[in-house]
Amino acid sequence: MNIREKTLKIIKREAEGFVPFQFELCPSLVDRFKKETGAENYVEYYDMPYFSVFLNPKNRNIGFSRYFKEVKAGTFYNEFGVAFEPVGKDHFTHMLAPMKEFTEKEDYENYPYPDAELDYDWQTFRVEVQRVKGEDKIAVGMLAMTIFEIGWYMRGMEECMVDMITEEDTLNYHFDRITEIRCRQAAKMCECGIDVLHLGDDIATQQSMMMSLELYRKWIKPRLKKVIDAARAVNPEIIIDYHSDGNCENAIEDLIEVGVNVLNPVQPECMDIFKIKDKFGDRLSFRGTIGTQTTLPFGNVETVKEEVMKAIEYMGKGGGLILAPSHMIEPEVPWENVLAFVETVEEYNNGKHFKVLK
Repeated sequence: MNIREKTLKIIKREAEGFVPFQFELCPSLVDRFKKETGAENYVEYYDMPYFSVFLNPKNRNIGFSRYFKEVKAGTFYNEFGVAFEPVGKDHFTHMLAPMKEFTEKEDYENYPYPDAELDYDWQTFRVEVQRVKGEDKIAVGMLAMTIFEIGWYMRGMEECMVDMITEEDTLNYHFDRITEIRCRQAAKMCECGIDVLHLGDDIATQQSMMMSLELYRKWIKPRLKKVIDAARAVNPEIIIDYHSDGNCENAIEDLIEVGVNVLNPVQPECMDIFKIKDKFGDRLSFRGTIGTQTTLPFGNVETVKEEVMKAIEYMGKGGGLILAPSHMIEPEVPWENVLAFVETVEEYNNGKHFKVLK
């Protein structure tokens, strides 16, 4: 059984004793990786089975700057018109919302939302999916910032949250346009042959949900279900991997109800990961669980190894664990801690504990 087959069984909780792992390095740590190993691609170097395939937007040649009073030199725009100003610190940027000053529904109707098919490079996406699967890896179609997050990126967080209470007509139009785009993209990604569809919106702070469950169920949940249903209309077996930072525990039942299979990142700084496993582990798998605010930047090698083994032994029972940091590994994380993470998982996997359960 190859790594792809093992990983799919783990995700489906049909096997245990093997822990797929992944992580994302910030640019400065990518440079450190290259210096230490002489290799170029850390995902391939560490044989990570869960391979992200991104849908790249085409250059739309739209003057999005007209939606802003002033932008700094070097500012770039995504395909939705969100502006990213450089701030001169690593990979971080300052984000500006093009719809911040909108007051009328007509403003939204006249806005150049992207076309789900024409404004993206689907040919390259399809080829990359087949390449990944041909190398016995899991092809994960990335459709993050699915509805709520890209919605407030465009409108502004404060404005979007106020709209959820006061501007039902305009926000319904805005979220519906985004949902239509995402439904078409989700379906087409499945047509391209992905194994996993990655969706996600940060819907929680580290204390609790960003909004009441009533508002979540009104504005976000039914639209997320539409996206998942569109994907499953093409591939009923597609695995849905959902991301939200923060303490989203109160929404987990809702996420399972609309068809989510894998929750990411199960952030240990604000969620009791073992409680989450006990409560939902028979219906949900998990990707993450290792803290990037605590363990990785501030722990030593032994601390990292200890936390990794705790997660493997508890969260990996019965399968259902892809071990990963809870966020991109940032510059302050010692390289030795990255190696400790990798070495601990590899030592466990090399012990040949793999067992098919179903």
